[in-house]
Amino acid sequence: MDTRDPGTGGDDAGRDRYLRELLPRLTQLSNALNRGRLTERALEAAGGSVDRPAMSALLVLHMADEPLRVGEIAARMQVVGPHVTRQVNELERRGLVRRVTDPGDQRARLVEPTGQGREVTDRYMRTIFGWFGDALAGWPEGDRRAFERLLGRFVDDLTVHLATLDDDAT
Repeated sequence: MDTRDPGTGGDDAGRDRYLRELLPRLTQLSNALNRGRLTERALEAAGGSVDRPAMSALLVLHMADEPLRVGEIAARMQVVGPHVTRQVNELERRGLVRRVTDPGDQRARLVEPTGQGREVTDRYMRTIFGWFGDALAGWPEGDRRAFERLLGRFVDDLTVHLATLDDDAT
């Protein structure tokens, strides 16, 4: 494999060779996650019969660790507001989230998980953490930390790049 940094001065042929080797691994990861029905199996283990978009909203609220406006949930999920409004309405109907008054603007409402919503999210996350933890169990601590750092960097950089492409298209 070409060891030069493909993004900082390697020639195009070297970069293309590197990416030709990387792309199948990314495809393999995507297939493993989808074929293994990772999300669906974790949703089943979580109980509460929550679908993928609803769990995404619950996860955003869990990670935020504070009530959020629907628009902020949508931004963090990278979807449009009406989609999240439908999800929040259904989650609220099922007793998994509730709307509370925004202390900074009494006219606005924030969304927070209920105790039941937190329990469903916790069960989902414990299931995912268990599977990922098992897959990484034989890795030395340094390798796990490097993987976390590099994967985070890759996802952040790719997200910014793709957002730029979306901006250019509009």
